[in-house]
Amino acid sequence: MTNINSVAPELEVTQWFNTQHPITLAELRGRVVVLHAFQMLCPGCVSHGLPQAAAIHDTFPASEVAVIGIHTVFEHHSAMTPVALEAFIHEYRIRFPVAVDRQSTTGNIPHTMEAFGMRGTPTLILLDRQGRIRLNHFGRMDDLRAGATIGQLVSEAALDSYNN
Repeated sequence: MTNINSVAPELEVTQWFNTQHPITLAELRGRVVVLHAFQMLCPGCVSHGLPQAAAIHDTFPASEVAVIGIHTVFEHHSAMTPVALEAFIHEYRIRFPVAVDRQSTTGNIPHTMEAFGMRGTPTLILLDRQGRIRLNHFGRMDDLRAGATIGQLVSEAALDSYNN
């Protein structure tokens, strides 16, 4: 499990949607990164988590905040295939990049989910501009709190550059 304020491990994924090339967290340094872990058959993800991630994507400039969905399947594997996910992304009009978490060969918990110490879905993880984990929140997070926390992370870098 990765601790708060430690540098985030790289994503271990098998496929990407809504992007021309695979994305690494290292290439996103300098931006705040919002990772939204979800399963398409998770009611909380569909009713709250994904709409929240879409709102974050639409609200903050891409030059400041990168939003990435991580489809991390730990149950109902045969129903939540990449083909079904592609249709889901289309039907729900998800416009931010979505990665498919690499399945474990030894258990049910996928690699990225395990590396970040996620407890389930939805999970919201926020990385600061240096790639450090600043929030790892399981379950529903209030939209105002999520936005305020992201805004704080965005402004931290502005304050750092102003003070230097």
